[in-house]
Amino acid sequence: MRKSQPLWIPTEDRIRSSNFSKYYDFIRKEYKLLFKDYNELHKWSVSEMELFWESIWKFGGIIHSNLYTKILDKRIMPGAKWFEGARLNFAENLLRYQDDHTAIISSREDKPDVLLTYKELYELVTACSEGLKKLGLKKGDRVAGFVTNIPETIVAMLAVTSIGALWTSCSPDFGIQGVIDRFGQVKPKILLAIEEYQYNGRIINSREKIEEIVHLIPEIEKIVWIPFYQDLSIVSIANSKSDINLSKTLYFNDLLLNTSNNIEFEQLPFDHPVYIMYSSGTTGLPKCMVHGAGGTLLQHIKEHFLHTDLKRGDVITYYTTCGWMMWNWLVSSLQVGATIYLYDGNPIYPDTDILWKKIQKNRISIFGTSPKYLSIFAKQGFSPKSSYNLSSLKAILSTGSPLPEETFYWVYENIKTDLQLSSISGGTDIISCFMLGNPTIPVCAGEIQCRGLGMKVEAFNEKGNSVVGEKGELVCTEPFPSMPVYFWDDENGEKYRKAYFEKYPGIWTHGDYIEITNNSGIKVYGRSDATLNPGGVRIGTTEIYRIVEEMEEIHDSLAVGKKWNGDEKVILFVTLNEGIELDQTLVEKIKSELKSKATPRHVPSEIMEVKEIPRTISGKKVEIAVSKILNGEEVDNKDALANPHALDQFYQFRKI
Repeated sequence: MRKSQPLWIPTEDRIRSSNFSKYYDFIRKEYKLLFKDYNELHKWSVSEMELFWESIWKFGGIIHSNLYTKILDKRIMPGAKWFEGARLNFAENLLRYQDDHTAIISSREDKPDVLLTYKELYELVTACSEGLKKLGLKKGDRVAGFVTNIPETIVAMLAVTSIGALWTSCSPDFGIQGVIDRFGQVKPKILLAIEEYQYNGRIINSREKIEEIVHLIPEIEKIVWIPFYQDLSIVSIANSKSDINLSKTLYFNDLLLNTSNNIEFEQLPFDHPVYIMYSSGTTGLPKCMVHGAGGTLLQHIKEHFLHTDLKRGDVITYYTTCGWMMWNWLVSSLQVGATIYLYDGNPIYPDTDILWKKIQKNRISIFGTSPKYLSIFAKQGFSPKSSYNLSSLKAILSTGSPLPEETFYWVYENIKTDLQLSSISGGTDIISCFMLGNPTIPVCAGEIQCRGLGMKVEAFNEKGNSVVGEKGELVCTEPFPSMPVYFWDDENGEKYRKAYFEKYPGIWTHGDYIEITNNSGIKVYGRSDATLNPGGVRIGTTEIYRIVEEMEEIHDSLAVGKKWNGDEKVILFVTLNEGIELDQTLVEKIKSELKSKATPRHVPSEIMEVKEIPRTISGKKVEIAVSKILNGEEVDNKDALANPHALDQFYQFRKI
């Protein structure tokens, strides 16, 4: 394995022109502070957090009607109250631009692109907000979206939050029970549903599924159907005052009843709920995490403007569904006034390299994806830079799982040498990142560049001590504004406390296994609740995947622990590429690779072939459910998976 080293060092021009440089100037003028480097700035941001988050409020130009009277009441978790006295609206901050600059480019399989300007977006949201009010939507109500990654979804979310109602969504590939487990808990008043959508060239009708969902959630008063495809830029907004509140079902265009030229943004407290997000639900009913408007705005403006170096002239995309927090994160790019590129469909249809074509065509500058997507091309030996003009591309973001060290090298060798490769990590729980990129510091192979400003991230060893250069539990030891304001239907906060504060009271424990390196980078080793522990030695599953999945014979893998004679043995499951057999030669090769590139402790006791690795709908491997099966326990909720049938094949291995 090649030694970790800087693969990219930003030029002086890149640093000087960055938004970070502007922020340093702002801090110097506003607070009379000078910082010699990022580490010094980060230390200030977590020690003087009240001043830091105030600086983000001012620097980000948060639109408000009432200014805060206090930045932070107490440094406690949970229970910290931020920016008390402030009044603002989430949608108003995302719709601060109303000009002819392109706000959204939307691509769908086999369909022409749809483009919306900021002016057109504002007008559509204004009209949609008016229509929702006519349906009786008011502050505090919930609106659910069974939707795809298209402009109508963004318009609807902004219209809902302009009123002070709460938005929650999932993608249409969720099973009926998976939708009920989520929307059934929060009881939406209105359901927006895609009538049909296309994936991998196939048209999928959602009507039957939606009718069953509405039958099982009686609180849904209205269904708003979104048609399969339309160009919103040419949809007429009716100057009608007709009553659209007569029937239970209507179409999205029926909402667009503009009776006024300006939208009325409901002014609400800083922590007023804006989104309801869900945990994966692989070990039980999904937790319903309620996120506040102000905390989401502050975190996202910090992450977009500073850590991602997003500017008005940029085109940013993240391949995501509306059931993953990266959709919410992407949409917040509107605060900066950049152009959002949406892709709805299979990212490797009709051609494997379709997204590289889109990067060239649409001059995308910030491309968000997953390690799995990048590994597809690495294994194929494909070199995007040889086929496409990627001169517009200045950053690649990767999340969903740790980015292997080998993929870092592949990116710089086959995509672009002058590129900020940002492996980022956070979660739905905080609707943002704990660790992410920085355009002003080097990128090192296998490492996330830095801890986010204002996030006091540490690694705790088994004794609860903060360590550097050692693996430990990811914790955050000081409060931050994007913590959930509460969990839905958790009146005394018991579920909330149990989720994050049970292991270390007063300290956020996230559930990831990390190492903070000596140069202040971060390595992620996987979920700490899936950490393997053979012979009392803790091993992150990512350490195994990185080595095994680099092998040309292996398509995918999953490592879990099985209780054995008072200890734990590691079982490795693999799926193989076409034409490959798991014979003794390949078994020995896998073991040899793990032993030589990691340690003898990483070598599994058993290696077994399976047809498919189970994953959540957002693409994460389901280690805990498989471990439960092998250890004779029941799996509570299979509907949270993209491929629940994949679990069935593991029952045969209970006796190994």
